This record gives sequence, structure tokens and C-alpha cells, in this order.
Amino acid sequence: MRAPRTVRSAEALGRIQLSPSFFMRDFLYSEIANVHGIPNLPDHPDLAIAAGRRLCQDLLEPLQATFGRIAIRSAYRSPAVNDYGNRHALSCASNERNRARHIWDRLDGKGMGAMACVVVPWFAVRLEQGTPWQAMAWWIHDHLPYSELQFFPRLGAFNIGWHEAPRRTIYSFVPPRGYLTKPGFPNAAGSHAGQYEGFPRLCPPASC
Repeated sequence: MRAPRTVRSAEALGRIQLSPSFFMRDFLYSEIANVHGIPNLPDHPDLAIAAGRRLCQDLLEPLQATFGRIAIRSAYRSPAVNDYGNRHALSCASNERNRARHIWDRLDGKGMGAMACVVVPWFAVRLEQGTPWQAMAWWIHDHLPYSELQFFPRLGAFNIGWHEAPRRTIYSFVPPRGYLTKPGFPNAAGSHAGQYEGFPRLCPPASC
């Protein structure tokens, strides 16, 4: 597929279904793009679509099947959008760091990947009731083939990333900031079921 340069070609890109519940258009919204007039469309759509499908099929669909509707906060970023956000302190890492993360149509040194920032309303309610963010982190760690998780202070939002060479790291921007786990940490292996008591069992999308 060619890079979209017209309204019609952008519409065609947006209609591509990545998984039963998600279309490419769901991941193209950007406040930076809207406010500053920077197109948020991939230069290499085929790569963005391939990475996005794995993100949706392997991670987002099981999350939604298990916890109910999830809301997409930020997902695909074009290099131009991401670079503007990085240079203007708008919570974007550098383009080099966001390859195969928010910039779906660029490979990093280990291959293909995609990332989205999501809110799980089911979890946001429980956060207000005192459930710690670590509960969702450990549930995902035990059940889904994620690459990276990064948790944020508002609404229980978190980045969830798929990668063909998964890093398996969980980081928190909620104070105290730092890693909850990563390869080599003593807590990385085994079950963490005691950390998320009362959470639903994983519901594979096809069975829900």
C-alpha cells in the first residue's frame, strides 16, 4: 500500500481492519497532529498495518474481551508528529527510541513493533477504590505476550507494546518512578496471582 497523500487514500487506510474490534483509523488520532496541523499518517503503511495487527490481536483484543471496552489514548505517531512532540516537551520520546513503539512503520534494531496508550475503564474505577496499579501490571505480565508496559498517573492509563522480540519490562511513571520488573529481576518469573485477586480470568476473544 502506498503512503496516503489524499483524503481518499487516508480513508482507505482507516478502513483497514486490524482485528475483530479495531480498525486502523482508531489509532491515528493525535492532539499534536490536530493542533499543529501535522499529518499523522504512515510513510510505510504495510509495516504499520502488520505491526498494528499483532498489537491488536495479541494484546488489545484479549484485554477488551476480559475487562470490557478499552479506550485508545495515543497510538500510532508519524515521525513528524513524534519529533514535534519530543522537541516541544509533549511527552514523546525521541524518534530513535520510538521506532517499533509509537512509530509503528519504523523497525528498531530488533525488528517490528507497535505500542498504544490505553485506558481500561474497569480498572480505572478500581484504582479509585484503592486497587494499586501494580495489580493490572502483574495480570498482564502473567497472561499476555507484551513487550513493554509503562504506567501513568492519570486514569490508570498505560502504554502496552507488542514486539517480535519482546523486552518484557514494566516501568512506572507513578511515584516512585522506576521498573517494577524486567528480565533478570528476581520477581520476573512465576505466578503473581496474589497481586491481582478479584481480577477476571483471561477470556480469549474467540470464546467470549
